[in-house]
Amino acid sequence: MKILIVEDEQTAARRLIRLVKEILPDAEIIDNFETISDTVGWLMVNKQPDLILMDIHLADGSCFEIFKQIQVTAPVIFITAYDQYAIQAFKVNSIDYLLKPVKKEELALSLVKWKNSRHEVDFTALIAQMVQKTKETPHRFVVKYGQYLKAIDTNEIAVFYAEDKSIYMLTFDKQTYPIDFSLEKLTEMLDSKTFFRINRGVIINYNAIGQMYSHFKGRIKIETLLPCPVETYVSADRAQSFKQWLSGKSGI
Repeated sequence: MKILIVEDEQTAARRLIRLVKEILPDAEIIDNFETISDTVGWLMVNKQPDLILMDIHLADGSCFEIFKQIQVTAPVIFITAYDQYAIQAFKVNSIDYLLKPVKKEELALSLVKWKNSRHEVDFTALIAQMVQKTKETPHRFVVKYGQYLKAIDTNEIAVFYAEDKSIYMLTFDKQTYPIDFSLEKLTEMLDSKTFFRINRGVIINYNAIGQMYSHFKGRIKIETLLPCPVETYVSADRAQSFKQWLSGKSGI
């Protein structure tokens, strides 16, 4: 199998070559190019490789210029220090999208995915995976109470809620703290397997849910496992998504 590397940082390129050789000893590294122009020039006169490992930011611009200048038929694993290009990468026959510094185990999984999907790629699953991978999921939040600061692990938070034009978090030990994020931003940040926005004013942790009841007008009433300062119900327009989320099929 022939692999082409497009990476303008020589230290990163050498490390990438070493990792590939450790994972796939029989792989042939054809070459390493640092620029858009060199890559396009080589692809124009040579048979395309079995796989391309490509950095997004090259010495002379964005690697996506390559795809505008020449048809690239080889599958590509994108490697970059930036996480905002996942969807754009998907549009140009991406197999995977790895963030620097590349971990050996992540590269190995990408190479296995490539070998297993050379004839059929599940692009729906791939784009979902890339979006999740680039999502910023915080492990803890820093809150202020009085003159003090406190770090609270995300898994200790039962509910985020809006009240009096402010946003608060309620922890499982029944403490309430104000937080400087909107519910919209929290919806983007939180792990969708654990948290669900049940209505415009409340995001709930799955582990905080007690009894649930059918409510009027298609809503679902939730009794939390600890007292909550606001009413916790699933709005009618979110009820179906909520039921899917409970079964593990969807998220925030």
